Amino acid sequence: MSTERTSPEPLSACDEPLASRYDVALLDLDGVVYVGPDPVPDAPENLRKAAKEGMRIGFITNNASRPAAVVAEHLASFGLDVVTEDVVTSAQAAAKLVAKEFPKGSPVLVVGGEGLVVALEEYGLTPVRSSDAKPVAVVQGFHPDVNWVMLADGAHAIHAGAKWFATNLDLTIPTAAGKAPGNGTLVQAVRAAVDVDPVVAGKPEPPLLETSIERLEAKRPLMIGDRLDSDIQGANAVGIASLWVATGVHDAYDLARAPKNQRPTYVGAGLGALAEKQPGVTVQGGKHTCAGWTAEVVNNAVTVKGEGEPYDGLRAVLSAVWATVDAPPEPAKPAKPTTRGRRPRPKPTPTADSITLDPALHQIGLTP
Repeated sequence: MSTERTSPEPLSACDEPLASRYDVALLDLDGVVYVGPDPVPDAPENLRKAAKEGMRIGFITNNASRPAAVVAEHLASFGLDVVTEDVVTSAQAAAKLVAKEFPKGSPVLVVGGEGLVVALEEYGLTPVRSSDAKPVAVVQGFHPDVNWVMLADGAHAIHAGAKWFATNLDLTIPTAAGKAPGNGTLVQAVRAAVDVDPVVAGKPEPPLLETSIERLEAKRPLMIGDRLDSDIQGANAVGIASLWVATGVHDAYDLARAPKNQRPTYVGAGLGALAEKQPGVTVQGGKHTCAGWTAEVVNNAVTVKGEGEPYDGLRAVLSAVWATVDAPPEPAKPAKPTTRGRRPRPKPTPTADSITLDPALHQIGLTP
């Protein structure tokens, strides 16, 4: 059951380490804790430090390919103290949605892998592998073995009246070799053959985060992720604080161009930010100051002065860019007496894409 919450403002200050302010970390996995089979550098050590400070470490993922127990084993191989109950997957959130609508024992067609099968069984549903079983629902989640036959069978079942659920709509997933197609890409393939949209469980939709908050008994949760359009947007959708880290899909350029619903409460290079305070940004006369850096937008370019930690500079830059693109258009100047037949137009507000970032990001040390 959802609770009414309000996310803190983007780039909020925190005068104590984040691991002390928040009781539960809701950690995205791909691109935050690991990439492929390997941990993100220093991620396990930073999580162990946060746990010693009393923060419960929860792991939540839109990737539905593996059961929670298998994910926990993978994380434990990094030296983390993890049990199955610390992991919540989009497969579990999707199975919970199906179980709310259909009685126990109902047949559900799986377009995905073992993660979905185990989650459906956990909620008392019967996973099936053919539309001939007359499933009441279709649940689609990422797995590398999903093929055309499975996608087509899912479409057939949906055409026959089965309700369609998707674990998530991420178009890509990070791998050791780079980005690869994600579940959202496969969902688009099925959507091209049917006339309905799926009910979505994973981020940025609320079910996965709400399920995670409930299972992990979080009172002051902090969502931590690399993707703005799933992790950060999801946190804002359910009204909780968020920390964006630069170890995955999105970078500082994406962050500067983020719409309002994808702007994080805090930013950091990685999970070491859990042990750090977060300086706020002060604004005076169009100048945005964070620690030793001051940024402003002049003639559609960000200018930066000062020195210090790169991510303090990034906070100043982001504040300046977001304030500029959020500002209402400047009022039109009165027409000159000699002008006839023309109505003065307001000066257009710059867009994030039109603001030059490279020199500023280079100056603060975030580009080569």
